[in-house]
Amino acid sequence: MTSLKKDLQLTSIVVIFTILIISVIVSVVDSNSVEINGYSAVFCCAIICIGSQWLAWIPASIKQTERFYDLIGGLTYLSLVIFSLWAGSQSESPSLRELIISLLVIIWSLRLSTFLYFRIHRVGKDGRFDELKNSPIRFLVPWTLQGLWVFLTMIVVIVINSQQGPSPDIGIWDFIGLGIWILGFVIEVLADSQKSVFNSKLENKGKWIDSGLWSLSRHPNYFGEILLWSGIAIIGLSCLSGLELLTWISPLFIYLLLTKISGVPLLDKRALEKWGEDPEYQKYRDKTFLLLPVKKKK
Repeated sequence: MTSLKKDLQLTSIVVIFTILIISVIVSVVDSNSVEINGYSAVFCCAIICIGSQWLAWIPASIKQTERFYDLIGGLTYLSLVIFSLWAGSQSESPSLRELIISLLVIIWSLRLSTFLYFRIHRVGKDGRFDELKNSPIRFLVPWTLQGLWVFLTMIVVIVINSQQGPSPDIGIWDFIGLGIWILGFVIEVLADSQKSVFNSKLENKGKWIDSGLWSLSRHPNYFGEILLWSGIAIIGLSCLSGLELLTWISPLFIYLLLTKISGVPLLDKRALEKWGEDPEYQKYRDKTFLLLPVKKKK
C-alpha cells in the first residue's frame, strides 16, 4: 500500500470515528436544548468544534506549521462558551451557575492556550507533529481529534448553557465543584510554572524536573487538568437528568486521553528513551506517583 493510500485510510477512519462519536453524543443529550433555526444548540456547537478545526487546518497544512494549533483550540473553547450562552438566552437569561462555569472555562482556556502558544514559539516546534505536518492529509488527523477533544470536554458546559427553562438554584454541589476546580487550576498553573522556570536554566538542559510538585508527581499538570474538569462536571450535577448525565464523559475522557492516549504515554516514552538507563531516573520513577502529587510512603 502506498504512503498516500495509508494516509487516506488513516485519516478517513479518524474522521468517520469522530463524526460517529459526536453524532451519538448529540442525539443523546440534546433533548432539552434550545433550537437555533431548527437545529439544537448542542448540534450547532458540534459544527463549530469540527468546522473551526478544519478551516484552520487549511492554512496550517499549506505552511506545514503547528504553531497555532493550541491557540485555535483555545479560541474554539471561547467560541463555544459565547455561542452556548447566547443560545440559552433565547429561552431564559443566563443563570448564575451558567455564568460561573462559563467564566471558569474562559479563565482556563486563556491561560492554557496562551501558555502553550508562547511555549511552542519559544521552542520552535512541537515534536508530536514532526511526522504529521509534512502530509496535508495526515495533518488533518490532529486537527480533527482536537475538534473531538474540545467537544467532549465542553459537553457539560454546552448542555447546561443551552438548556431550555430556568436553572436550579445554587446548592452544595456547586460549591464543592468550584472548590475542586480552584484546586485543580492552582495545581496545573503551579506545575507549568515550575517546569518553565526549570527548563529556562542552562544548567538544567537535558535533565528531568524532580523539584516542587514534580518531586511528588511525574505529571502534576495533568492531575490538575483532570481535577478542574471534574469540578466543572460536579457544578453541573443539579442541572442534569436522565441521559444528560452522559455529559459526565467529559472528565472521564480527559482522564483517558491524558493517561492512556496522548499525554502520559507519549511523554513517558520520550523520557525512557532519554533517561531510561539512568539509575537516578529509575529511582525517581519508583518513588514518585504518576499523577497524584503526594509523597509516596516508603
